[in-house]
Amino acid sequence: MSITSLLDLRLKPEALADAPAIITETLAATREFAGCLEVQVMRDTADETHVLVLERWESLAADDAYRAWRATPEGASRLGELLSAPPTLTRFAPDA
Repeated sequence: MSITSLLDLRLKPEALADAPAIITETLAATREFAGCLEVQVMRDTADETHVLVLERWESLAADDAYRAWRATPEGASRLGELLSAPPTLTRFAPDA
């Protein structure tokens, strides 16, 4: 069963100029990770520091493997440099 993960990000205002390049770099590796079906980035129209990343995964196990990889030195990204607060991750499964 596929999983949709929503990663809610709050960016530092002073990081907005660097954000597109760092997010693009980070998500290139996400898109290449086994089990990734789709990645979209959306910016809040009322608050340019609020970004939502929508990821679709083949399974919860694929998403878990990705999150575990990101927690290693090999999988670490520069995304943390941009954040003003810890990201919020919510995962959804299809209903019936």
